[in-house]
Amino acid sequence: MIQTVDLKKVAVVMITKNEEQAVGLVINEIKALSSDIEIIIVDSSEDKTANIAQSLGATVIRQYPPKGYGPAMDRALHASKRDVIITMDCDGTYPVLKIPELASLVLNENYDLADASRLEKKPQAMPWINYFANYFFAFFASLLFFKRLTDLHSGMRAYRRDMIEQLTYNAKGAALPVELLLRPLKRGFKLKVIFIEYKERIGASTMRPLESAWWTLKRILSVRFT
Repeated sequence: MIQTVDLKKVAVVMITKNEEQAVGLVINEIKALSSDIEIIIVDSSEDKTANIAQSLGATVIRQYPPKGYGPAMDRALHASKRDVIITMDCDGTYPVLKIPELASLVLNENYDLADASRLEKKPQAMPWINYFANYFFAFFASLLFFKRLTDLHSGMRAYRRDMIEQLTYNAKGAALPVELLLRPLKRGFKLKVIFIEYKERIGASTMRPLESAWWTLKRILSVRFT
């Protein structure tokens, strides 16, 4: 059973690029869950994403021209003063209803990082090539870090804000969630993994698979051996 959690201590942060088809749905789902949650978006869109988000009460930080995923995520992680920072993709793939559980793990159970893994099994919404790549990198990192890991790339996590402030990481480049999982693990911060359902995304993906794979390998090796 999930303990009562003070959602006034929680911020949900998302980075967006041309998400006008999904942004309204995701923000409304969060607001329906609780009006106490702070919603912040770092936006690099050319469409109406920012206007829609602002009209629904979200705080929008424009980062245009785009500087890439890593710098946008870094900006988002440091955009709120609330105790818990929850990251989500703004494409409808992650379950908003898991926000209180993730927040409770940090606020009530004293975890520094709560990771929502998509890969208890292969998600129907994930292409096989993506699943195999995710599985391989998670298995490889598990061997190097001596801990069973399942999903290095999850876009849905709850971070204790004061832990984020203690971390040093490379914000440039793709696959930043990999480093944001492995660096806390290496430093001995308290980690909890839960499994979630991963749904079909709304709109077109902007991910570059080869670039992401290269940065994933680079981040795994960098964190382990530096």
